[in-house]
Amino acid sequence: MRIWELFVLAVGLSMDAFAVSICKGLASKKSGVKEMCIAGAWFGGFQALMPFLGWLLGSRFRVYIESIDHWVAFGLLLLIGLNMIREAVFSKDEEESMNASFGVKTMFIMAVATSIDALAVGLTFGLLLETWKEIILASLFICSVTFAFSACGIRIGAKVGSRFEKKAEIAGGAILILIGVKILLSHLGIIAF
Repeated sequence: MRIWELFVLAVGLSMDAFAVSICKGLASKKSGVKEMCIAGAWFGGFQALMPFLGWLLGSRFRVYIESIDHWVAFGLLLLIGLNMIREAVFSKDEEESMNASFGVKTMFIMAVATSIDALAVGLTFGLLLETWKEIILASLFICSVTFAFSACGIRIGAKVGSRFEKKAEIAGGAILILIGVKILLSHLGIIAF
C-alpha cells in the first residue's frame, strides 16, 4: 500500500471521529489544548488499535480467500462507506444529545463507536499487508491523522458548530468506497496505480 493510499484511507477513517469531535466541541464549548488532546488520544488510539486487531483476524484467513481477496476488500470498504453515508444522510441531529463530558466512560464509548469501521478495514489489511512492520506503521499513521482531525474537530465545534458534520461523514464514506474500487480495479488489471 502506497503512502498516499494510506493517507486517503486514514482521512476517510478519521471522518467519524472528526464529526463526533465537532459535536463534542459544540456541546462542551471548550476547545483548549487539554480537550483537543483528550479527544485526539482517545479517537486516534482506537483508530490505531482496531485496524491492528482486524489485521490479526484477517491475516489468519488470507490463505483461504487469496483468490478473491480483492473482492472481499472491495465489499468491506463499499459496505463501510455506504453505511457512513447512510448514517450521515438519515441520522437525526445529535448535537442536542451529545454529552459534553470528556470523562473516561464517555470517551471510551465514543472511541469504540467511531472505530468499528477501522476494525473492518483492518480485516482488509489482513489481505493486503503481510508483515508486522507494515501494520504497525499503517496503524500509527492512521492514529496520527485521526488525532489531528479529532483535535481540530474539537476546536471547530466550539467555534463554528455542526455545519460540517454530515459533509465530513459523507466525504469519509465516499473516500472508503473509492479506495475499495481502486483495489478491485488494480487486482483486475484495469488500472495500474
